[in-house]
Amino acid sequence: MFQYHCLNPISQVGLELLDENYTKTGDIKEAQAVLVRSAAMHDLEFSDGLHAIARAGAGVNNIPLERCAKEGIVVFNTPGANANGVKELVLAGMLLAARDLVGGIQWVQENHAQAEIAKMAEKQKKEYAGSELTGKKLGVIGLGAIGVKVANAATHLGMEVYGYDPYISVQAAWELSRSIRHANSAEEIYTECDYITIHVPLLDSTKKMINQDALSQMKKGAVILNFSRDLLVDEEAMKNALDEGRVRKYVTDFPNPTVAGAKGVIVIPHLGASTEESEDNCARMAVEEIMDYLQNGNIRNSVNYPSCDMGECRMPARVAVLHKNSKGIIGKYSAVMGDADINISDMTNKSRGDYAYSLLDLDSPVTEEVLAALKAIPGVLKVRVIR
Repeated sequence: MFQYHCLNPISQVGLELLDENYTKTGDIKEAQAVLVRSAAMHDLEFSDGLHAIARAGAGVNNIPLERCAKEGIVVFNTPGANANGVKELVLAGMLLAARDLVGGIQWVQENHAQAEIAKMAEKQKKEYAGSELTGKKLGVIGLGAIGVKVANAATHLGMEVYGYDPYISVQAAWELSRSIRHANSAEEIYTECDYITIHVPLLDSTKKMINQDALSQMKKGAVILNFSRDLLVDEEAMKNALDEGRVRKYVTDFPNPTVAGAKGVIVIPHLGASTEESEDNCARMAVEEIMDYLQNGNIRNSVNYPSCDMGECRMPARVAVLHKNSKGIIGKYSAVMGDADINISDMTNKSRGDYAYSLLDLDSPVTEEVLAALKAIPGVLKVRVIR
C-alpha cells in the first residue's frame, strides 16, 4: 500500500489511474510519492519514506533537485505532455504581435456607444492592421517537444523557419520537418529572423541569454516570444530595445512588474500549459511514472537520476538501490548477495553524473540483514524492496 500527497490540485484524469493500492494523505511526511505543479518545494523537509516526486509539467525549478538526489528521491517531470497547448499559444502570440488585435479590440470597446462606429472603424483600422506571417522568418531556439511542434506548425503558415539546438535528441530530429533550416548558432537566428521564439530550460548557461548583446544583433523590428521562463530574458535590456525601436514587440507568458504594462510588451497571464487537455496529459503521465517506479522500480523521465527499465517484476524479489556513481560498488552488491546465498538472476546499473541506480532481480526473498548490509555500503543513498 502506498500513500501519495498532492501539493497542487492535480487533474482527476490522472488520479483516477491510481488503484486500491494507493491512498491520498494530507501529510507530506506520510507520503511515498508527491505530485506537484508549481508549488515551491525548496524549503520543505522530506521524510526518509519519500521515494518520488512527480512534477505535472516540464519545468522543475520549484524542486530542489540536488538535495533530492542526495536523499535518494527520484524527481520526474512530464516532457511533451503540455507541448501542444504551449505550441498553440506561441502561434497566437505571433498573430497578436503581427496584427495589433489587442489594440483594435480595445478601440472597439472604448467606442462601442458611438452611432458611427462602423464608419469610424474604416478610418481607424489602419492603426491596427499590421502584417502577415507568411514569408517572414521564424527562428526557434531549442528543439525539444515544444520547439519542434512550433517549428513544424509555422511552416504551414508559410513562414521560413530556422531551428537551433546543439543538443537536439534523435527523437526530436526525426519529428522535425525537413523544410526547417538548420542554424549553426543562436547568433544566426538573431541576425536572420523576423520572429524569434525560445524554448530552452532555465539553466545557469541560459539565464538572460536574450541580453543586450543578443538584442543588438537582431534585425530592426524583430519580435521576441518567450513562453519558456521569464529569466531567460534580460527584461530591462528588452525594454531598452523596445524604446529604441530595435525590437517591435516582446510577447511573454510571465507577468511581473518589469513587463506588465510596458511599452511594446504583450503579457499573457501564464496560460501556456493551462489548457484542460494539457493538465490532463501531465497528470496522467506523472501518475504513470510514479506507479511504475513504486511498483516495478523503473525510472522514466527523471531529471536527477538515470532512466532504467527492467519491465514488470516477476521474480521473488527485486531490490532498487540509489547510490553515488563510484567505482566497485556493483561488486559489493554481489558480495552481499553471495554471502547471503542469494542468486542475482538479472540486474542493471545506470548512471547519470554523480548519481547511479541499480535494480537487482533475485531468486529468493531478501532478509532485513541483507538490506542492512546493502545500506551500509559507502555511497549507498537508499535501498528499497520492490517485492
